[in-house]
Amino acid sequence: QVHVAESGGGLVQPGGSLKLSCAASGGDLDSYAIGWFRRAPGKEREGVACLAMSDGTRAYGDSMRGRFTISRDGAKNTIHLKMTNLSRVDRAVYYCAAIYSQSAYVCVRRGEFHLDVWGQGTPVTVGT
Repeated sequence: QVHVAESGGGLVQPGGSLKLSCAASGGDLDSYAIGWFRRAPGKEREGVACLAMSDGTRAYGDSMRGRFTISRDGAKNTIHLKMTNLSRVDRAVYYCAAIYSQSAYVCVRRGEFHLDVWGQGTPVTVGT
């Protein structure tokens, strides 16, 4: 059974940076892509970035490339999301998910699938 747990959310000033971390464990992680998704107040969930555990390929959601960088700690099954130049539009609950697919491209566009595993989410607030 795969498990994921997020950490690193919080309050950041406009223009600032923040790094989120997702610890993945259990199961056959090479069958999964680990991704970051977000849901802003009143909006649909959107894919931010995904990384395929089998080969390290990455994919980003529309408009996410440039300010968001997904990476993996090679020694651990920890996936980081580095976010820069944050603004109020980035305010959301950020979720880590283990998406049952070896494709980062499929992961970042995923809807609902019963074999996916989701974390509890971590809030990111941008403001004074």
